[in-house]
Amino acid sequence: MDSVKRSAVTPSKSRLARTFAKVLHLRMVTGVAPVDGIQKIKAPESSKDDQDTGSWSRSQSYDDNDEKLRNTAELEAHLAQLFASISSVKSAYAQLQYAQSPYDSNGIQSADQIVVSELKNLSELKRCYLKKQFDPSPERTLCLAEIQEQKSLLKTYEIMRKKLECQMKLKDSEITFLREKLEDCHKQNKSLEKRLNPSAHLSVLDNLHLSGISPSHFITVLQHTVKSIRSFVRLMINEMESSGWDINAAAAAIQPSVVFLKATHRCLAFESFVCREMFDSFHFPNFSLPNESLPEQNQWQRFFFERFIKLKSTRVKEYLAQKPKSTFGKFCRAKYLKLVHPKMESSFFGNLSQRSIVNSGKFPDTPFFTSFSEMAKRVWLLHCLAFSFNPEAKIFQVNKGCPFSEVYMESIIDEPSPAPDCPPETHSRVAFTVVPGFRIGKTVIQCQVYLSQC
Repeated sequence: MDSVKRSAVTPSKSRLARTFAKVLHLRMVTGVAPVDGIQKIKAPESSKDDQDTGSWSRSQSYDDNDEKLRNTAELEAHLAQLFASISSVKSAYAQLQYAQSPYDSNGIQSADQIVVSELKNLSELKRCYLKKQFDPSPERTLCLAEIQEQKSLLKTYEIMRKKLECQMKLKDSEITFLREKLEDCHKQNKSLEKRLNPSAHLSVLDNLHLSGISPSHFITVLQHTVKSIRSFVRLMINEMESSGWDINAAAAAIQPSVVFLKATHRCLAFESFVCREMFDSFHFPNFSLPNESLPEQNQWQRFFFERFIKLKSTRVKEYLAQKPKSTFGKFCRAKYLKLVHPKMESSFFGNLSQRSIVNSGKFPDTPFFTSFSEMAKRVWLLHCLAFSFNPEAKIFQVNKGCPFSEVYMESIIDEPSPAPDCPPETHSRVAFTVVPGFRIGKTVIQCQVYLSQC
């Protein structure tokens, strides 16, 4: 057992150690007289000629063995030189590849010189082998060749290490780039999710309580409502243009005798029309919908606030599909039939199928109605929040021709310059109200108006 343990813990000899052992063996074999250390034994008597013949034959045998060992040692040393030179070529080639990228002219020249030198050395080794011209000191040559080969291997490994480090840095850069790209994708996904589910925009009101509502919350919902209205107006104008409508004539029919400062301002006429229809009866608790019961007035705050919380985070499409006869469903139905004229719908889609579906108590699954229903939901949520205040929020608008007041009004465009022939007392007059204003207690939320030149 002891011998087994000792052999198990004894480290294996390295290649260089084996080389030294081989060299020492060669020295012992070739440098010691073959008869030294051999115990002399008295031979039987024989004649003088027999003794001379026997002595010559033994001497010849020893010389032949020495010659064979010498030849073997020289051949091994020559092969060691060959492999050492090949290892040098390999390390130089690795250095040449490494110096290509990034480009290192000095490294390339150095590697090229080593390759050329070693190729010449290989050619010389070939010539010496063919002519049997071996190194007279094989043990020294063998040792030096092994050292050279080990140096070449170390150099190759060092180049491989540097190459792997460069690749690792490159991979780190790719990982950083991919992380940034992933973050951009997450942002784009969130943006798309907000478009698909606009209710997510109101996530800032998730932890809202009845006791904590303030005019700032109402302003937030109003901003999202106006944004939804403008999105629907853009869709409606696009349908008008696709159907060949005269946009100027349509705008003039909504707001007659109004001179628009820019052609792009015509969309404000359509926006005012949509706001007027959607906010009609806003001051009534149930938008004056028939056959809708309400609790006692002292319970309105909690009742309407619970309506707001219930509908705020739901998808309007799913809600209408599940509860088509709900109060909100009746609101959507009444507003759609009033806002979208049959002639408008027929010119947009070539038929009145959407109107028929709405009249039947269901809701169409079309992009146009989806945009409308999202707008209707925002108006409904604003109405619920308005009646969650005590007293409830009041809606107001200003009539055409009223003087501009910074307290109650906000110009939706830059204030126009007055016409040269315009009397001073008629400067900054209201052409029409685009978005109505609201009053919550002592807080006034300005209505947005379009001003005329005179």
